[in-house]
Order: sequence, then structure tokens, then C-alpha cells
Amino acid sequence: MTTTNKNIIIAIDGYSSSGKSSMARALAHSIGYRYIDTGAMYRAVTLYAMRHSMISNGIVATEELSSALSSIKVDFKVVGDKQHTLLNGEDVEDEIRELAVSNNVSQVAAIPAVRHHLVAIQQSLGNEKGIVMDGRDIGTTVFPNAELKIFVNASAETRAQRRFKELTEKGTTTTYQEVLDNIKQRDHIDETREESPLRKAADAVMLDNSQMTIEVQNARLLELYHTTLEHLN
Repeated sequence: MTTTNKNIIIAIDGYSSSGKSSMARALAHSIGYRYIDTGAMYRAVTLYAMRHSMISNGIVATEELSSALSSIKVDFKVVGDKQHTLLNGEDVEDEIRELAVSNNVSQVAAIPAVRHHLVAIQQSLGNEKGIVMDGRDIGTTVFPNAELKIFVNASAETRAQRRFKELTEKGTTTTYQEVLDNIKQRDHIDETREESPLRKAADAVMLDNSQMTIEVQNARLLELYHTTLEHLN
């Protein structure tokens, strides 16, 4: 844990399955900050929409979902050394990681009302600073003045291999090609949506972790964190 009293906001953006959530979680643990997984928030809203028959063949009932947002509460709790996502008080951490949710989350996240609702919640969580938040638009929309911004990327094939391994280990039946197609589709939707498209902030540090070990990656993040603090002091 850092010995300085200067708390900052660390924004980690990047493509799906680039490992940004794992690295953000590890960094937050190392420096004693709170970790916020905004992707999980969008997944929880997507799960709500799926449960309430608001998505059919990839088409979202936008007006119906927008009207329901006030009744959708997303929060987090710590279970052991992991953070779990709560949807209206229910632990849905495992369910929101399933491929069925992945296939619909980008469509839900592209809805302006959904983004406005969740961005307001995310910004309120950063009032006290001392957080590491990852997502698609943290450094560009949620916290454009974050003291440290990192943009993570890796090839679609590398990301698909990681995601396929993760799903297989969880017992999910799928194929590498299905995962790769899903990642490419999500990349396209994330990059081309009108509301807060995925893009690297001008002042973000690019981190391509295609060939990085987890140890090297985490060491690089800690280095960036300490360098940022030194520049602020």
C-alpha cells in the first residue's frame, strides 16, 4: 500500500477480454484502492433485460429498458479476495460472465439512457478518489480528468484465446471461433456506437499486453502509478 496521502483516480480502458479487469483488480489490491468493474455494471443491466424479455435476436427493447433503469440497482460486494456484482441485491457474478450475456452486452451498452444512468453512478463512486476503474470510456467520458489513464489492447485472436480458455475452465460449452466472432462483433459495436465510443484518450498510456506475462504487466502498472504520484508531488 502506498504511503502517500495523495489519492488519485486511475482509469483503465480497453477492448473486451484484453485483461483490463484483472490488471485493474490487481493494481487496486496492491495500492489499497477500491476497484470498480464498470463492464460488470453493463453486464448486470444486460442480464436484467434478458430476464425480462427485453432482448430478442440481439434487438433490445430500448424504450422499455430505459424506463426500467430506475428500478435496476447495481452494486458490488467483496467475497474472499474477489469482488462480486449484485443485481438488485442478488449475486450474479457468475451469470453475467456467460457467453449469452457477452453476446448482448455491447448492444445494451450502446443505448444512451443506459450509459447516462451508469456513468452517473460511476462518477459518484469516484468522489473520494482512491479508485481504479476499468471500462470502455472511463478516461474519455467518466473521468476525463483522471490523473492516470491507461489504454489496454491485444490482438483479437489473443483475446479470444484467453476468453475461450476462461470459459472452458468454467465448464461453458463453446468454440474458439464463436468466442472470436463475439469479440470482433463487440469491438465493432464498441468502436462505432454514437454514445461514448471506445477510443484511446489523448493523454492515456498505451499498453499492448499481447506478449506480456501477468507479472511484467502488473509491474508496469505499478511503475506508472508511482511515476504519476511523483509528478503530482
